Amino acid sequence: MMQRRAFLASLAAASALPRASWADAGSPRFLAAAKTGENAYALCGIGADGARLFALPMPGRGHAATAHPTRPEAVAFARRPGVFALVIDCASGATTAQLTPPDGRQFNGHGAYSADGSVLFTSEVVAEGSMGMIGIWDAAAGYRRIGEFASGGIGPHEILRMPQSENLVVANGGIETDPSDRTPLNLDRMRPNLTYLSADGVGQDQVG
Repeated sequence: MMQRRAFLASLAAASALPRASWADAGSPRFLAAAKTGENAYALCGIGADGARLFALPMPGRGHAATAHPTRPEAVAFARRPGVFALVIDCASGATTAQLTPPDGRQFNGHGAYSADGSVLFTSEVVAEGSMGMIGIWDAAAGYRRIGEFASGGIGPHEILRMPQSENLVVANGGIETDPSDRTPLNLDRMRPNLTYLSADGVGQDQVG
C-alpha cells in the first residue's frame, strides 16, 4: 500500500511541475533561418518589434522552421532539397532530435504540427521525379516516423494546418527538379496546385 501511495504522490508531484512555454524562449513572433557568419548558420527567434531573441546554431544552411503549438520547440529544416531536420528546444538551445527522410527522399523545407502538437507532418519529395509526399512523425514519442501519404502533386513546398481544423493545405509547386542541383526539368508542362487533405491523407479539395 505504501509503495502505491508513494507512486501516486510522485505522479502528482510530476504533474504539478511547471511546463516550459514559448514565454521561456522570449515569446518570438517569427522563426527564421539565417546566415550568421562565414559558413555559420542559425535558427533565429524574432520578436514582434523585430528584435532577435535567440540565434541557435544549425549545421548547415536552413530553409524554414515550424513551431510546436504549446512548448518552446521548433523543427528547423535544411535548405531544400535537404536531408536533415533538427528538433530544437528554443528555451535551452539544445537539439533534442534529428529527423532524416527515407532513402531516396528529400525534405522540402517545411512542416506543420497537428493542433495538439502530438504529430508532425513534413513536406517531402521522391528525389527522382519530384513526386510529393507528406511524412508523418510521432512528436510525442521522440519524432518516430509512423507513416506517409501523397501530397497531391509534384514538388510540395509549404504545408499548413487549416485554422480550427486538423486538415492540411499543401502548396505543390508542380516543378520537377534535378535531385542534385534543383535544375527545373518540366517548365513546359508544370502543374502547380493547392491540395487540401485530411490528417490521414484523404483528399478534400484541389485548386489549380
